[in-house]
Amino acid sequence: MTDPFAEALHSDAPNPDLAEKLKLYGRFIGAWTFDATRTLEDGTRLTGRGEVHFGWVLEGKAVQDVWILPARNAGVQASLGPWTFYGTTLRVYDPGADAWHILWSDPRNQYYSRQLGRAEGDTIVQIGADGIGSSVRWSFSHITENAFRWLGERSHDGGKTWRKEVEFLARRSTPARPINHLNHEEKDG
Repeated sequence: MTDPFAEALHSDAPNPDLAEKLKLYGRFIGAWTFDATRTLEDGTRLTGRGEVHFGWVLEGKAVQDVWILPARNAGVQASLGPWTFYGTTLRVYDPGADAWHILWSDPRNQYYSRQLGRAEGDTIVQIGADGIGSSVRWSFSHITENAFRWLGERSHDGGKTWRKEVEFLARRSTPARPINHLNHEEKDG
């Protein structure tokens, strides 16, 4: 039995016309676990283990991910305190701007952010704002086939200074699929 909504949303591969540009986030396709650290303004550190899943969506023209903290198989993690989330990011490449529109939604916490993402050397940097008027900078760095570092920073002075709030150290939990993967059995059968 197939789910018509999932079938309409999910794609097996990137759109061939955009495949080269889509590699920026496409290299993350698959399942990951991450160690999470959040540093509060008073210096308190909250820690725990989460999971994130990346996939192709919208005719292979976008990448969507789902971030979950704590991980569904981790049980209660007292070290997280009240810090939890279950949200999704839609990442859509804009050829006219040669950048990515990033839309984060976390209905559990009613937290939303809109950003613009680009490669800066070997790092991916996303700059934008959240719903409370703060500037945010989220970045992926130390990227390998099986690991990456995600950093969340906030500015209350329009980007003059940044404070690190969140760090995720992620490890791939499923084998990487080639960026041009296409499962012909699913398409043909």
